[in-house]
Parts: sequence; C-alpha cells; structure tokens
Amino acid sequence: MLEHLFDQGWEISPAGGATGEAFFARHQEKKLFLKRNSSPFLAVLSAEGIVPKLVWTKRLENGDVITAQHWLNGRELKPVEMTQQEVAKLLKKIHSSKPLLTMLERLGKERFQPEHMLTEIETGLDFDVLSLPIVRHGLTFLQNEIDNIKHYEFVVCHGDVNHNNWLLSDNNQLYLIDWDGAMIGDPAIDIGLLLYWYIPEEDWENWLLQYGIPLTDHLRLRMKWYVVSQTLMFIQWHKGKARFHEMNHWIEYLHSIL
Repeated sequence: MLEHLFDQGWEISPAGGATGEAFFARHQEKKLFLKRNSSPFLAVLSAEGIVPKLVWTKRLENGDVITAQHWLNGRELKPVEMTQQEVAKLLKKIHSSKPLLTMLERLGKERFQPEHMLTEIETGLDFDVLSLPIVRHGLTFLQNEIDNIKHYEFVVCHGDVNHNNWLLSDNNQLYLIDWDGAMIGDPAIDIGLLLYWYIPEEDWENWLLQYGIPLTDHLRLRMKWYVVSQTLMFIQWHKGKARFHEMNHWIEYLHSIL
C-alpha cells in the first residue's frame, strides 16, 4: 500500500510498536519515518520543534493519511541524563505552548480532571488487587486528598515522560516522541512522574528552578497524587497481562512512596 508513494528503489520496513502503523523508508542516504493515520497534532509538534521535522503528508486512495518525518540518527536518553537542564527546558516549552493547546482543543480533547482518574481507578481495580493493604492505602489517599489538589492551569501533558521517549539526535537536538497519550491537564502529571522516577528528592528544587517554578507544598501534593494514581493503574495493568514480576515491582514502589 505504501510502495506507490515512492519511486523505485525505496526499501520500506515495519518500525515495530504496538499499533503496527509505523514504518521506515530508506533510499540510499535518504531515510524517513512513516506513520499511518497519525493525529493532525503531529504537524504542530513538528512546527514547535518538539518532534523530528515533518516532511510531508499524503492521503491514500483508501482514505488513510500517511505522514513522513525525518528519520534522525540518535538515541534514547539514559535514566541518569533525565536530570539535565535541557529536559526541564523542553518540558517547560511543551507546557507553555499555546499552539499545542489550541490544536488539542480543536481536536476535541477535554480537560483531564483528577476526578476522571479517580473514577477510572475505582472502577478498574479488580478484587485481587484491592485485597492488597497497600493498594487500599493508596486508594484512600487519593480519595482523601482529591479536594486538596485543585489546580486551574491546564496545559498539554505528554502523559508518559519515560526516558525511552526522549530522543537525542546526533547533532545534539532533544525531542520528546510518542504523543499518543497526549492530554490537557495539570502540569504536575508530567512533572511528578519525571521527578519521582528520575530525580533524587534533594534535587527537586533545583530541577524545578530550571523548569521555572518553585517547589511548594501544593505542588508536592499534586505530584504525589498523580504518581500514586499512575502506580495503581500500572499494578492493575501488569496483573491483567499476567506480568507478575512487574506487578510486584510497582507494589513495592507504592510502598516506597506511601
């Protein structure tokens, strides 16, 4: 289906991933990353310099839309590199971007409220997971604190700031990729996961100064609330996949933060 987009000589191969919608295209020195039916949001991310540059967009006869981006030589960030100032600055740029926010709103994304997350957790945890005392402790914490984490600045959040999604190109340009989980929400959703997972607590204040905000008690509470929420969802998700080793890792992690 993709071959007729190119002249002869292009080699097209699957790029892996959960959806099977991504491909690599290579012809001599030219390399492209192709994606089928990616969101129009990709064009704004490209224009803002947050993902590798969008080269073209084409519609196929069957209605599918194919996007092509520069395929950059580079690598994922290592966990220890998440402390770098460039990470804080790029996340701040994303959270401050009006074009990104406007496009997500045009695409019909609604503001993600903590009540949505709590309802998802309360209805999604099965009996076995809820029977764990630490899980009930976490759920009680979320229920008790939900009225104390109100925040009225809504920004575009990536939703999965794992180090695997940060791409450093060979010319030292940093990108944040894989935007399928993008949402409009409290910036503490992204900041909390990044700090809890990668930054020693004694360095939180300095990291946040690089990002551009102070470490307040309210921010601490919001970050903890969202990290506990995500951890409960990870426990249930791995349980559902019968990945009990990973499930136990997140149970231990929940102990450490509560």
